[in-house]
Amino acid sequence: QVQLVESGGGLVQAGGSLRLSCAASGRTFSSYALGWFRQAPGKEREFVAVIRWSGGSTRSTAYTASVKGRFTISRDNAKNTVYLQMNSLKPEDTAVYYCAAAGTAIAGSTEREYDYWGQGTQVTVSS
Repeated sequence: QVQLVESGGGLVQAGGSLRLSCAASGRTFSSYALGWFRQAPGKEREFVAVIRWSGGSTRSTAYTASVKGRFTISRDNAKNTVYLQMNSLKPEDTAVYYCAAAGTAIAGSTEREYDYWGQGTQVTVSS
C-alpha cells in the first residue's frame, strides 16, 4: 500500500524558513512526478510546486507564481523523499501543505494528475 507522510510543518514568524519532507513507501517514485499543494482556511487546495523526472538524473521543476524565488522543491530518490524548502515565509503562506505523487513523469499543476496524497502538515506563519 502506498503511503505519503509529510513532516516539518509548524509555527514560524514572517520572514522565517521551514523545510517540509514527504517520505513515500509502498512504491518507488524515482521515475514519477512529485508535487506539493496547499489549502488555506476557507480556500480551495492549490498547486505549489512540482518536480518531474526527465530520464537519468535530469529533473525539471515548476512553481506557482506566488512562491517563485522563495520556495525550492527537491527530491532524494535514494530515500524516496521529496522536500519543500520554504524561505521568506509570509502570513499568506499559512495553510495545510500536502505532498502528492503522480503516475507519470511529467505531471503538472492540476490535482487530477496525481494518484497518491499525504495527510498534510500544518504551516502557520505569524506576522
